[in-house]
Amino acid sequence: QVQLVESGGGLVQAGGSLRLSCTASGRTFSSYGMGWFRQAPGKEREFVAAIKWSDIYADSVKGRFIISRDNAKNTVYLQMNSLKPEDTAVYYCAAAYGAWQGISSVDYWGQGTQVTVSS
Repeated sequence: QVQLVESGGGLVQAGGSLRLSCTASGRTFSSYGMGWFRQAPGKEREFVAAIKWSDIYADSVKGRFIISRDNAKNTVYLQMNSLKPEDTAVYYCAAAYGAWQGISSVDYWGQGTQVTVSS
């Protein structure tokens, strides 16, 4: 069992930055592909970014968000720059054992952290 705990959400003005963190329990963190998803009110949960040995991004955040991981700290980060009001959502950390193959491969979810971007 892996528990994921997110932190770092909050309220920021458009154009600002936030860094989300997700810390995982357990001793096999490096074996997991780690990702971030987000869900805005009335919308489906959507992919944001993921990382195992390389990183991938949704087109909507490419060039603005950076995902990284520190295996020694069991932590994955999402640096969010040039934030827009449309980035407002609950952001969820996700872990997939082995290769990252999208939302269907996710084994564990965090509880979510709210990000609100004001215009």
